[in-house]
Amino acid sequence: MTTFPILPDHVDHVLVASPSRDVRQRILGSMSPRARRVEQASGGAEALLHLEKGLWQLLVLDRRLPDLDAEELSETVRRRYPAVEVVLLDAEEEGGGDPRPTASDTVVDHASNKSAAICSQNQGVVSDTHSATRKYVALPGMIGESASMQPVYRLVNLVAPRDTTVLITGPTGSGKELVARALHDLSPRAARAFSVVNCAAIPETLLEAELFGYTRGAFTGALQSYAGRIQTAHLGTLFLDEIGDMPLSLQPKLLRFLEQKELQRLGSAQVVKVDARVVAATNVDLVTRVRQGQFREDLYYRLAGFPIAIPPLAERTTDVRELAKFFLDRFSADSAAPVLSEDAVDLLQMQGWPGNVRELQNVMERASILADGSAVIRPTHLMFTDAGFRGPGSGDRTSSSVAVVRGF
Repeated sequence: MTTFPILPDHVDHVLVASPSRDVRQRILGSMSPRARRVEQASGGAEALLHLEKGLWQLLVLDRRLPDLDAEELSETVRRRYPAVEVVLLDAEEEGGGDPRPTASDTVVDHASNKSAAICSQNQGVVSDTHSATRKYVALPGMIGESASMQPVYRLVNLVAPRDTTVLITGPTGSGKELVARALHDLSPRAARAFSVVNCAAIPETLLEAELFGYTRGAFTGALQSYAGRIQTAHLGTLFLDEIGDMPLSLQPKLLRFLEQKELQRLGSAQVVKVDARVVAATNVDLVTRVRQGQFREDLYYRLAGFPIAIPPLAERTTDVRELAKFFLDRFSADSAAPVLSEDAVDLLQMQGWPGNVRELQNVMERASILADGSAVIRPTHLMFTDAGFRGPGSGDRTSSSVAVVRGF
């Protein structure tokens, strides 16, 4: 007989994610009427969207999700939403039908909204280890195959063939544009345009015209018509970098394009249909901006169709050696590249890297200059960014970096 998760007294906001409608309905039915709020998702990406929308206490997760690896997703949820308990349902096929829960999972109340223990009472656990053991190679244009990057590579490979809107998040310098380009290069649109718009780099007064285009005479200085970046991306990919800095006044117009796939140029009443896959990126917390009234909630959910989070370099230190070597080879294109001493590698791996991969690139460029023809890069050639500097988005992170050249 199938046993479903036991609902403790303090849990009344429940989310169930399973590709089987029958499983979802039976689990939700077993929790009603005690749960005040219950919702369901058919996949992992949809479950993440629900988690972003509100406060949840319990996520019941089918191991056989159609889009994401359940183990990886559960770790992501526990990291991002520590207040949400995750119950993984063990499943087996019965007569070729939908997967059915076979494990008896009990959520034990610890008198805390942030912790509980999940105890499986069924020894016949069936799990799919293929996704958990498979190792993904680095994406086109990217370096490193550390464990923290494996979920990124997996998600990109899963979503690249689709037209799903993707939101890439991560700190400045972590490689968000490289991930966006990889999404494009691995998609059926690879032979078409990859149009990049940095929403923070274009003045607000010009951004609308740059995105949507304009007709001749639409405003002073419009001497000829301009199609705009969105139309340029027709049949290709539109990459909206630093989307968190898009002016609030433009967000409704962008939302309409995302929903209708059509636009109007400035000065024209003609509606233009555009088939462009949209990828957005940001280094800010859009949920916080939504709460502060600086970003539209409906636009956020439209953009976050499939979120991908890029870890900071400090969480992928095993990639530092390979990245440093790659940059040394680039900066020594006209001569033999120096090699890294083990002491230099150890020092590089000790850094906090608040500037992420971009900061490592700068350090290796300086090292190639300071080496002055030496065949070996040593710790004395490594000059790091001032640890006292804190740029936007760096938060309270600390670094062991110094602003002097050691040994000189």
